[in-house]
Amino acid sequence: QYVPVKGDHVIGIVTAKAGDVFKLDVGGSEQASLSYLAFEGATKRNRPNVQVGDLIYGRLLVANKDMEPEMVCIDSSGRSSGMGIIGQDGFLFKVSLGLIRKLLAPKCEIIQELSQLYPFELVLGMNGRIWVKAKTVQQTLIIVNILEACEHMTADQRKQVLAKFSGN
Repeated sequence: QYVPVKGDHVIGIVTAKAGDVFKLDVGGSEQASLSYLAFEGATKRNRPNVQVGDLIYGRLLVANKDMEPEMVCIDSSGRSSGMGIIGQDGFLFKVSLGLIRKLLAPKCEIIQELSQLYPFELVLGMNGRIWVKAKTVQQTLIIVNILEACEHMTADQRKQVLAKFSGN
């Protein structure tokens, strides 16, 4: 199970709307809270259109054992910096935290190799959740399957699998 850490970027699933706060499942023992004001440009009049079931990529502002985790979708200067509601038509799946750390490393070979296969969008959460979307459902699922398999493959095995799909 994921243990929320302050500063982690995570993918949460909106489970409830309670007044000015959304509750999100981030994979920890407790739900995280997210204020409607924690989005770029949000005001009392201009609220983000967040629905139960939406996926949200954000940063944990508060995370300790005595308080419920609190998530925001803005950086310190109030910009979204890529955070916010994630598109509906991608695919969300879970991997181990070890694989997420590997994928989040700068110059990650796995992602560089995959990006030569098809164009795709990718959101990586430190809580072990990955959201991916390619041009077609088939391409999306191929990327999902390769990412899931990466955990148990050597770099050479991975290159062989990718070669099969790239038609080389």
